[in-house]
Amino acid sequence: MILNRALRRNYHPPRTTPSEIPPFQSATPNNQSHYLRFLASCKDFKLLLQIHGHFTVSGFAKDSSTATHLVNSYSSFRRWDLARLVFDSTPNPSVILWNSIIRASTRSNRCKDGLRMYRCMLEEGLEPDKYTFNFVVKACTGALDLQEGVLVHREIVRRRLDSDAFIGTSLIDMYCKNGELKFAGEVFDRMPKKDVVVCNAMIAGLSQSEDPFRALELIRSMPLWGLEPSSVSLLNLVPAVSRLEDRDSCRSVHGYVVRRDFGIAVLNGLIDMYSKCGDVDVARRVFDGMHRRDDITWGTVMAGYAFNRRFLEVLELFSCMRAENLKMNKVSLISALLAAAELRDLEKGKEIYGCAQQEELDSDVLVATPIMTMYAKCGEIEKAKELFDKLQGKDIIAQSAIISASVQSGYAEEALSIFRDCQNETLVPDAITLSTVLSACAELSLLKLGKSIHCYAVKASIDCYISTSTALVSMYAKCGFFTSALIIFHRMPSKDVVTWNALINAYTQIGEPYHAMKMFLKLQSSGIKPDAGTMVGLVPACTLLNDLDQGACFHGQIIKRGFESDTHVKNALIGMYAKCGSLPSADVLFNKTQLMRDEVSWNVIIAGYVHSGHAKEAISAFHRMKSENLRPNSVTFVSTLPAVAFLSALREGMAFHASIIKMGFLSNTLVGNSLIDMYSKCGRLKLSEKCFSEIQHKDTVSWNAMLAGYAVHGLGDRAVSLFSLMQESHVQVDSLSFVSVLSACRHAGLIKEGREIFRSIREKHCLEPNLEHYACMVDLLGRSGLFDEALSLISSMTMAPDAGIWGALLGACRVHSNLKLGEVALNHLAKLEPGNSTNYVVLANIYAQSGRWVDADKTRSRIINSGLTKTPGCTWVEVKNKVHVFRAGDQSHPQLESIRLFWNNLLENMEKMGYVPDRSFVLQNVEEEDKDIFLYNHSERLAITFALLNTEPGSTIHMVKNLRVCGDCHTATKYITKITNRSIIVRDAIRFHHFVDGVCSCKDFW
Repeated sequence: MILNRALRRNYHPPRTTPSEIPPFQSATPNNQSHYLRFLASCKDFKLLLQIHGHFTVSGFAKDSSTATHLVNSYSSFRRWDLARLVFDSTPNPSVILWNSIIRASTRSNRCKDGLRMYRCMLEEGLEPDKYTFNFVVKACTGALDLQEGVLVHREIVRRRLDSDAFIGTSLIDMYCKNGELKFAGEVFDRMPKKDVVVCNAMIAGLSQSEDPFRALELIRSMPLWGLEPSSVSLLNLVPAVSRLEDRDSCRSVHGYVVRRDFGIAVLNGLIDMYSKCGDVDVARRVFDGMHRRDDITWGTVMAGYAFNRRFLEVLELFSCMRAENLKMNKVSLISALLAAAELRDLEKGKEIYGCAQQEELDSDVLVATPIMTMYAKCGEIEKAKELFDKLQGKDIIAQSAIISASVQSGYAEEALSIFRDCQNETLVPDAITLSTVLSACAELSLLKLGKSIHCYAVKASIDCYISTSTALVSMYAKCGFFTSALIIFHRMPSKDVVTWNALINAYTQIGEPYHAMKMFLKLQSSGIKPDAGTMVGLVPACTLLNDLDQGACFHGQIIKRGFESDTHVKNALIGMYAKCGSLPSADVLFNKTQLMRDEVSWNVIIAGYVHSGHAKEAISAFHRMKSENLRPNSVTFVSTLPAVAFLSALREGMAFHASIIKMGFLSNTLVGNSLIDMYSKCGRLKLSEKCFSEIQHKDTVSWNAMLAGYAVHGLGDRAVSLFSLMQESHVQVDSLSFVSVLSACRHAGLIKEGREIFRSIREKHCLEPNLEHYACMVDLLGRSGLFDEALSLISSMTMAPDAGIWGALLGACRVHSNLKLGEVALNHLAKLEPGNSTNYVVLANIYAQSGRWVDADKTRSRIINSGLTKTPGCTWVEVKNKVHVFRAGDQSHPQLESIRLFWNNLLENMEKMGYVPDRSFVLQNVEEEDKDIFLYNHSERLAITFALLNTEPGSTIHMVKNLRVCGDCHTATKYITKITNRSIIVRDAIRFHHFVDGVCSCKDFW
């Protein structure tokens, strides 16, 4: 009978003064009965200890009756240790005392100890009574020990006690909670007389069963047996109605409640029921109509709003509770924290955390877990980790929560770090934890770690869970191992819609929209209904296919199935419309989501603006997002920085960089990669290099971004050196790595290096050159005048040359005025992209350079007659925080007269230094003097002259042109820098030109 005791937290009751205890005089039966009366009504633990002391001194403590009272009193305070001490100190305990100690074990959640006491009782040869069996069945229920429960049930049947209402109710409860509804039903059906309590136990079990509708049928049958459902009946029914999402049953229960006075608990149940049936507005009306509310009422309505993702209302109710100085329970705090986390409202989250501290609930693991989640989702990952490390009694749920929040907030590396740290503790990962960790592996493409997790799951027999198998399918698929993903998928004995979604989403994410569509068709034929998550995978597939019509069809299905209110679905639709060329439709959808849009919605519309070439609108959307008190996340910056790069808006980009540092995103590799790209396209290559060196965990994209930066600035030598260092550092080079370094070679005219790198694609890296690689080499060879080698390379291709290759050859023909080969290139281009006027313009330029004005005019007429339009030259320059745009021949600028006068002065100085206009760059067949006027009105010259007039002497001028800089403008700019002692940086459609003291960084090779 010696049992191990587990330490439990001491109970701290409110202080009371035991003024009514009579002084101890003598040990008499009258004193004993007097103290027993005090004991029965004792609500103060210190008073209980004093009474126990009196009994010990008087010698009554070993009396079986007194011991029974003491055990019952200690069990009411959940003090199993003291109850057991009293029991062990009592010689020859009676059956009643044995019953009391077994009941005390269930009250103190020591159900296994209770079962051990029952076995010891039988070993002592004592005969259990009906109360014993009632308490033992409850112990089996609490311990979830079905095997022991069945044995006890047999003993009950053998003694013919199964007709007892109390025992029958306990048996029903035990079977229900162990998931054996069939046995529970058999017990229920055999009971000769059913009362409300028995029915309540059965309703509770059926409500949690696979067929909750049976709970509704049972409660409707109660009046037939002469029984009226009680408040407990209705409360037990709440889960059934909620799971069925049966609004009609909600209204029926509501009507039943209105006709009777059931009290506040049932009204709280009504609020919960309506909320979980999706009718939270009716739930709010019930709340508003209540004359009296308790903390449970507030917690229930807040949880209801949170369940329906109405997070603003949750925080409004929290503010009301604060204003009325109401007590907050765990549910209120948890709901408020969830709302703050989902809205990324860090300040409100901190306020809620302060309330939890005031209520002394912040150390409770149930409240501490959403506090950590809130900080993680609001980007304060270090604070979340600090709270997790300090948390006492952390459990597997807390671990899973912080890991999941970290992954969802883009901190997959930190999530894995937390998981590794937890392995040193006693926390054993479960299926939920492993599923979250596998999603982190998928985000970071850590296949090796994912396989290790897979092995652990197999050894721990967790891999058979649907959630784990689904996570494995997703991990392998996102890492590109679809064979493994499909093997696991096909081996799964049962699949849910989430499993199908994992494959559909993975195919979309790797750019295989056709496979995603095929999986969707198989999903439909399997009989499983698609959900909102399915549409989140399918809509982007339409984006990849650029199929607006198919996307609109899915939009129709989304409306029909009632998924349109889902934020993730709406975000996917916004992205699809924006990227498929229907930006107005995207704007309409976005504006409809004003009350429910989150940072993802903003990220999607910003990315849509960037994709559609609306860079100003993208930056404006970023600022609107901040004005709505939404905190940008790492994806927001990654989405917006390309807009800054496109506009070459350096000042804006530096402001973004400052925000990134302030918000703690600088360590994010994706953000760092975007900064490299932004600074290089804004002409600040040294800042790009600084950002590159500061990235702690460089990936292939980091190296590619820096290579592309060197390429666009024409620094071929640096690009080749970095490419070599990349390989020496064992970084995986990819197709884009070769495109970037070959582009650098062609801009710098590095023929030898270009040839070697091109050959290494196949010989060293066992890859096949693609069309972009060939285009780079054709451009490099052609611009170097090696036309025979360029044509030989084209003829050796295993694939048909595309427009990029023939366009590169045509551009090289323009540089060398190779008219014959230019015509050949244009013939191919006319077939491949007949709607591109740029190709005809280039050929017209070659004709003009060769003096063949008739052919040049014919080519220009061909452009006009076919309905093609030539893209007008456009240059923009930022002066005093304002962007000024100039077009060729622009006569509308308010400073036009000053610009003209200043240009004439510059031209006079240039001519003195030997400048002669190169009229071959004028395509119009006009008089020679008129050609000069055309040249002098090119957009870049207007922009340079304006900038010289309106900026400080000695400052660098930054400009962007939408087309390639013309040769004469290039020459003129070199003269201008010599005359004005200014540096001018021009980014054209292909590369950067750094003009300093009469020299250009391109060395006249572009």
